[in-house]
Amino acid sequence: MQQYLINDIYRATEGEGVFIGRSQVFVRFQGCAVGCINCDSMDTWSFEIEPTSIESIFEKVLEESYQGKINWISITGGDPLHPKHVPSVVALSKFLKEKGFKLNIEAAGTRVVDEVFENLDYISFDLKTPSTGVQTRLALIEKLAQNYDGKFQLKAVIADRKDFDYTLGAYRKLEESLGPVDFPWVLTPCFEPSEEFPMQRFIDIQEWNQLEGGPFRVIGQQHKWIYGADKKSV
Repeated sequence: MQQYLINDIYRATEGEGVFIGRSQVFVRFQGCAVGCINCDSMDTWSFEIEPTSIESIFEKVLEESYQGKINWISITGGDPLHPKHVPSVVALSKFLKEKGFKLNIEAAGTRVVDEVFENLDYISFDLKTPSTGVQTRLALIEKLAQNYDGKFQLKAVIADRKDFDYTLGAYRKLEESLGPVDFPWVLTPCFEPSEEFPMQRFIDIQEWNQLEGGPFRVIGQQHKWIYGADKKSV
């Protein structure tokens, strides 16, 4: 029987990316080996948690979604695409789709997993920037653009000018390999745990983007503005 390592299941309003403001139920998997330096969910890294069943997950999803009135589910983590999670995510995705839910996944930017992605309605994929200490291979983004056109957004956390320049360089390289970049590419100004609202960082990133002609969408993390940078499950 499939076992699921789940950190939390909760109802919230999407706080970042192109679907900011949309009501969703988040299913957060426990366990991640990516190791971003500026991660705001380090409590999800360990794989040591009591597993649960798909029946328990669905019961909680129904409760949090007001019996399906909220029909978008976001599968997040942790890293739901870690090989330990993939069989569970595939099974859960198929199950929830059969129940009529629409599915988004928060992908860490380290792998493209076709057996997961083909069951989803949308993919939110990270481009890891230098401040994270992790790197995303551009070949993965090329594969997304070729195989999942219209079905994904790219998100990059920007802490400083180095992150912005790196992301702009990636954009230019993808223009060379793919032609015009026509998928949504979001810059998320970094908002560190325990940090006050970094207004100047937001202003700087908007100005840098404008000076380059606005190739990106600059979208902050709304939930952190409302609840603060440390509040979980919101």
